[in-house]
Formats: sequence, C-alpha cells, structure tokens
Amino acid sequence: MDEFNLDRLLSGERRSLAKAITLVESKLGHHREQAQSILEQVLPHTGDSVRIGITGVPGVGKSTFIEAFGLHLIEQGKRVAVLAVDPSSPIAGGSILGDKTRMEELSRREEAFIRPSPAEGALGGVAQKTRESMLLCEAAGYDVILVETVGVGQSEYQVAGMVDFFMVLMLPGGGDELQGIKKGILELADALVINKADGDSEHLANVTRQHYTSAMNLLRHTSFWTPRVMTCSALKLVNIDATWGMVIDFYFEAQKNGAFQGKRDQQNLDWMHQLVNEMLLLSLSQNAEVKTLLPQLESDVTARRTTAYAAARRIIELL
Repeated sequence: MDEFNLDRLLSGERRSLAKAITLVESKLGHHREQAQSILEQVLPHTGDSVRIGITGVPGVGKSTFIEAFGLHLIEQGKRVAVLAVDPSSPIAGGSILGDKTRMEELSRREEAFIRPSPAEGALGGVAQKTRESMLLCEAAGYDVILVETVGVGQSEYQVAGMVDFFMVLMLPGGGDELQGIKKGILELADALVINKADGDSEHLANVTRQHYTSAMNLLRHTSFWTPRVMTCSALKLVNIDATWGMVIDFYFEAQKNGAFQGKRDQQNLDWMHQLVNEMLLLSLSQNAEVKTLLPQLESDVTARRTTAYAAARRIIELL
C-alpha cells in the first residue's frame, strides 16, 4: 500500500478514512505496523464523539432504525459513522452487515460513513479492529459513532465494552421469553427501545414498554442513570428525535458526574489488559521450545503423570 496521507484523514476525507481502516483490518505485519503508527499520530484528535452501541435480535429493524437515526443526526448538523461488529463464521460467508444497500439513503449522504464488519482472525479479533476504526472515525471528525452488532453470542459484551451508551432494540410483545435476549444483555443496556410501534402494533408496544420498565427497575444500574424504556417507529419516523434526546440526557448526566471519562478510561485499561493476554498467548504459540515441549506435557497431564498447574508453569518458564 502506498504512502498514507494523514492530513487528508484529519480533514475528514472518506477515501482516506477507508484506506486507514483497511490497514487496521489487514493481517499483514507491515500493514499492522503502519496502522499502529497512524493511530499513535491521530490519538490527540480522538475522543470527541458520542459512541453508541446498538443491538437487537434479527428482524427487529436495526437497519431501518440506524438509517432513520443517522439521517436525523445529520439533520442536527452531525457527521455519523456506522461500524459493524459481526463475529460471523467464515462458513456463513462473512458479514451479515456486509452490504450498504440496507441503508441506501444514509450511505449516499456525504456526512455519513458506513463500514461493514471486518473479518475475524487477527490479534484482538473483530472488537480490536472496531475499536481502532472508531478512533480513526473520530480523528476524521465524525461526531457520532454507531456500532452495530448482530445480537447473538459475545458481540454485545464486546460492544458494550467500547461505547458510551448501549441501546437494545426490541419488538412489541413477547414479554415472557424476553424475545431471545439474554438477561445479561438487559443488564448492559442503558436503554431499551421498542421499534415497530406503529399501526396495529402500537398498543402492544406500549404494553411491552410497561412490562420492561418494571423489569429494568429490578436490575442493578449506575448511580446516575436508570435505564429508560421507550417506543419508536423507525419506519414512520416516530420518536427518533426523542431517542437522540435521551442519549443527550445520558451524556450530560455522565459528564456532570465524572462518569463519562471514567468509563472510557476503564475501557481503555480493560482493552490493554486483554491485549496483553492475547499477545502472551500468541508469543507462547510461536515459541519453538514451547512447540517442542507441549505434546509431551499434554501427554503427561492426560496420563496423570503431572498436574495441569505444574505443566503450565513449565511452559510459562520458557518465556
């Protein structure tokens, strides 16, 4: 890849941003080094956006919601980036979020940047690449970063660990089965937004809102913020403005309490510790002595000639 122009990225050029993210996502060693060099240089220009995570079960209308929400933000004078976290299996052919045609109008706007999910595989996995892409979007001047996840597996926990505000989209009805959303996900949520609250489903959406409001009040939450439950219709553009208003309320409350920067600082420390663990594992797996010794140690452990602890200690001592 030819020389990278940092000034173009900082001026907000979308092509330059896409190129920088491609470097971040690359599995080639020299690309990773170049990406890290760019990230170090742009770091003073990051941190000024509002980072919002959005999840929900398939069929909840995430794409329609994100497009309506993104267009509303652009009307408010914001620049919006949409990033996707989709740890889908390679067998399935990669990202569910891979095509921009689901957000056709938003993708045509100059003030929007939509990036499909990176492939899994490199150090830190999808979450690592999304965090770094988020910093690049901030350096390029995007005011709001929307991080979309498919709503299955571990991706919600990863996304909640990198955003300021985590929103779970719900469908009207389905109180008892919690719509396939795990209790743990509700505990991560700063807001539940019941989409498709229009037509015949409007009354059901309001009943669902009351049900979840009661449920959320029982869950532990931060000292300054009680998770809110609201209804909207992305299709009819109802309450999209109120959803953004809620995020702004959260932002000012968190700033006032010192919780906003505190949360980001903790996220960065958690990220660093996660990378230390992954780098250690990578270093071990590439160590020639470890490769030689490991089969014998595995055999000793399964034959009960040594303990798992003693075998692990021998491996660590080789570092």
